Amino acid sequence: MPALRPTPPGLLEAFRAYEQALMSNDIEALDRLFAPGPATLRGDADGLLVGHDAIRDFRGGRGGAPRRTIVQTHVQVVDDDHALVVAVTELARGGRGLQTQLWARNEVGQWQVTAAHVSTPPPAYDASIWRVVGDPLVPPTAGLEQDAPLSGETVAVKDLYAVAGQRIGAGNPEWLHHAQPEEANAAAVQRLLDAGAALRGISRTDEFAYSLAGQNAHYGTPPNPKAPRRLPGGSSNGSASAVSLGHATIGLGTDTGGSIRVPAAYQGLYGIRTTHGAVDRAGLLPLAPSFDTVGWLTRSAFLLQAVGDVLLPEAAAGGGDQLVTVPALLALAEPDVAAAVRDHTPASATAEDWPLGELDVWLAAFTTWQAWEAWQSHGEWLASRLDTLGADVRGRFERARDTDETTARAARATVERARDRIRELVGDRVLVLPAASSVAPVPAEAARTREATLRLTCLAGLGGLPAVTLPVRTIRGLPAGLCLVGGPGRDHDLLALAADWQS
Repeated sequence: MPALRPTPPGLLEAFRAYEQALMSNDIEALDRLFAPGPATLRGDADGLLVGHDAIRDFRGGRGGAPRRTIVQTHVQVVDDDHALVVAVTELARGGRGLQTQLWARNEVGQWQVTAAHVSTPPPAYDASIWRVVGDPLVPPTAGLEQDAPLSGETVAVKDLYAVAGQRIGAGNPEWLHHAQPEEANAAAVQRLLDAGAALRGISRTDEFAYSLAGQNAHYGTPPNPKAPRRLPGGSSNGSASAVSLGHATIGLGTDTGGSIRVPAAYQGLYGIRTTHGAVDRAGLLPLAPSFDTVGWLTRSAFLLQAVGDVLLPEAAAGGGDQLVTVPALLALAEPDVAAAVRDHTPASATAEDWPLGELDVWLAAFTTWQAWEAWQSHGEWLASRLDTLGADVRGRFERARDTDETTARAARATVERARDRIRELVGDRVLVLPAASSVAPVPAEAARTREATLRLTCLAGLGGLPAVTLPVRTIRGLPAGLCLVGGPGRDHDLLALAADWQS
């Protein structure tokens, strides 16, 4: 194989100037950076433009290119005067794109594009993301003014919430087959519609929300556009992928053991698990009522906060703003994730050594009481239908079935003690920790990462505490999650802090 040729002088500078002109819609600069003449090409999904004049006319009429960020750039040098540049982009509206440009140096030494191809993710129905989708499926409540707080926003609703006229599928075909259309919207769904949002569709979930991976044995695994060929995270997987891809702006989900925080971390999204009981769960199919909470995901901390203004009760008196880190919790994450969280934590945070010797006991109690409640919620229906479940979820329900009441009651007592202790440790501060123990794993690693992540996510679950996830990146460029946990009722404080950090 021949040695790679060095990048010619001035090429990358011209590439960066082109990108800057594209984002600022500087038509004159773009004209200069595209080679003149009838042979210059520009193609995308809508077709091919031939000739500099046609390309200039197109640019002048479209009003600017979609906002995007370059995340990878590769140069293949043909000779001293010609090179191919391929760049991977992330769109502000969600999803990834690709641009390929053939550059040539003209007679006065300037680099210009002679051919370009742009690809962006098209809006499309994906059955691994959506069970039902519309344009919209349900419009905002009639009579709303244009300045409603969520006017123009679209919602992907996890397939656990009641939507009037639709069935709840819970990620399981057999459950869907026996389900009846709902007479009314779930409380959270109705409040979003009343605030001006439109319901884009009903999104997939792991079966009965009893998973963190995002895989569904019946409907497939939704894509993770921020980490291709890796898991999307669950069980709010469909809602997360819909938001990440730009199919919706808000993903309504649930979080029992991490089902908002994990997909947010894996897909580089903002997400909130609300204080237990803070948002009305009427019309929501339960898994484990002691831990089930309403949550949502967005691509912006500001929209995350705007949804909170609609769904959450008015803010109570806030606590302090002191940030706290616990080295023992950081150590539970893989080194690249721990480093990303550490690097994005303000220097003003205080490191504390918490007495976490009972963490494994707390986690065991959490999973045992969750299992007991899951069987109380669905055991009667599932007892003769366990064969309709995917292998992983079936295994969890079988363990739930075999949990005796004495063991469950002992676990509940431990949960209650843990709740008091965790709330005492958090106090009126804000705990900073990894939202998940790893970046999005490949499917073969799902089981390995599950328990490690649960050691981190169970703290907010046991405490009934609000938790907001912010996206960070590891040194490999993969998304990870930084999680803020506050005392009960401090949801608005955490949302405001996340918005400040994004600013």
